Amino acid sequence: MSIPKYPDPRAGHTYCTWTIRILFALLAGLAPALARADFALNLPTPATGVAQDIYDLHTLILWICCAILVVVFIPMAIALLKHRKSVGHQAAKFHDNLAVEIIWTVIPILILISMIWPATKLVVSMKDVSKSDLTIKVTGYQWKWEYEYLGDNIRFMSNSSTPQAQIDGEQPKGEHYLLEVDRPLVVPAGKKVRLVLTSNDVIHAWWVPAFGVKQDAIPGFIRDTWFKVDQPGIYRGQCAELCGVKHGFMPVVVEVVTPEKFDAWKQEQKALVAAAAANAGKTYQMAELNAIGEKVYTANCAACHQANGVGIPGAFPALSGSKIATGDVAGHIDMVLNGKSPTAMAAFGKQLSDLDIAAVVTYERNKWDNKTGDLVQPADVAARRK
Repeated sequence: MSIPKYPDPRAGHTYCTWTIRILFALLAGLAPALARADFALNLPTPATGVAQDIYDLHTLILWICCAILVVVFIPMAIALLKHRKSVGHQAAKFHDNLAVEIIWTVIPILILISMIWPATKLVVSMKDVSKSDLTIKVTGYQWKWEYEYLGDNIRFMSNSSTPQAQIDGEQPKGEHYLLEVDRPLVVPAGKKVRLVLTSNDVIHAWWVPAFGVKQDAIPGFIRDTWFKVDQPGIYRGQCAELCGVKHGFMPVVVEVVTPEKFDAWKQEQKALVAAAAANAGKTYQMAELNAIGEKVYTANCAACHQANGVGIPGAFPALSGSKIATGDVAGHIDMVLNGKSPTAMAAFGKQLSDLDIAAVVTYERNKWDNKTGDLVQPADVAARRK
């Protein structure tokens, strides 16, 4: 692409002509790149009415900005170039014009009103959580989400499930790299879902672009938002606040299903809760606990202490050969249950069940260089809860 040299003012070309030629040349050069960019230069396809309103408002304001560019800034730039002092032009001398001043005051006011009115209506709509069909409490943790279906006794953690080998570059990245979880949030289609959000540690933000929802989760505060999706499918997002070293590993996945499938899913979850309660007093073998413990460790502990248990020097301590994992069993259980302030060691007592904690403690005490032979049962964990 070649752009013509800046013209000689004494030549027969006008600056307007050259400006138009330059603009067309730039657009011609950008056209192939814009075609390849697809939707990457636009908002994602809206999945809710609020998201569609956001999209429409964005488009409206974009066109208003384009009109201002064409009507105001391009003529201003041409005037500045054409009437500059270096080519012999003198500054004009004129007096105030009341009619012109009124016009250039009233028109911007009308433009602002045309932008403010739909924006205000949209913000009010986004904050209207009344008449919801389902309420879910969302709690942010470093670096996972907890979902609790209020009134249904369903609660679970949602962790990133992107394989560590992909993160380390040992395998090709998957289609939904860093945007996949072990347990998605499941909601019914066509129902208004209210989310009440808080955080257990630092500020997080629950964000799903296709829903038009981005709400901060703040420790000690309750914030709420809502969405209603008519089309079943899987929708993805992530934490949108810089919440720590693993901020990029805190995805949000929402699975929208038909109301019939949602009712069936709820029954399955309640059955799992009942089964977990029934198994709380069961005595487990070492192999069973290690198998469960490895999964719990991978989902909750490996991000800091690493899969090989060596930790991150200067940031997170090693568990392999550590005093905690090879010392007093009760102290190890207490550490997992209650965490350690003011370090980054979180309290998992409210996040994990007695079985999960018993399994992960058993796994840590018998993995790597730790060969203690200790076997921790769910009843041991229940006895240590405060």
